[in-house]
Amino acid sequence: MLQSKNNFAFIDSNNLYLGVSDQGWKLDFFRFRKFLKDKYNVRKAFLFIGFVSQNQQLYTSLQKAGYICVFKPTLEINENGKIKIKGNVDAELVLHTMIEYSNYHQAILISGDGDFYCLIEYLAKNDKLAKIIVPSKHYSSLIRKYSSYIVNIALFRNKTEKYIPNKKEAFPRDKISLW
Repeated sequence: MLQSKNNFAFIDSNNLYLGVSDQGWKLDFFRFRKFLKDKYNVRKAFLFIGFVSQNQQLYTSLQKAGYICVFKPTLEINENGKIKIKGNVDAELVLHTMIEYSNYHQAILISGDGDFYCLIEYLAKNDKLAKIIVPSKHYSSLIRKYSSYIVNIALFRNKTEKYIPNKKEAFPRDKISLW
């Protein structure tokens, strides 16, 4: 099923970041990109992310790691006196998955969001869905119907976790913090 060398990944960045954080660890985006290439033969990895001008260094790092960043304009929303930045990328992820449809053998969707149910259903029906990597143990019950495709990212923690050096170590393994 994953033998093709032309699989694409479509990543809901906020769902991924929050899901991994909820499990108590940090994702190394460089290692995750390599993992996707090695494990699932992902040639292109589209990362859908809200654009905030102050995060340009983050975006550059992600692109250097091999992600194709698809930006969504963000809104600043005042919630109980706190400013929150919102950049819902669901529509962009679905649209790009369909724009690229004829260019990939199978898709790997990285999100646990039930808003992608219709996309998952369509891809599965047409043998274009390889895996759904859920970033948290808490994911939408809507997609549980597709449990044969679902894998929790925690299973790959040892291959994708950001290394945080002990105080005793003189030389950290990586120098870039992506989140």
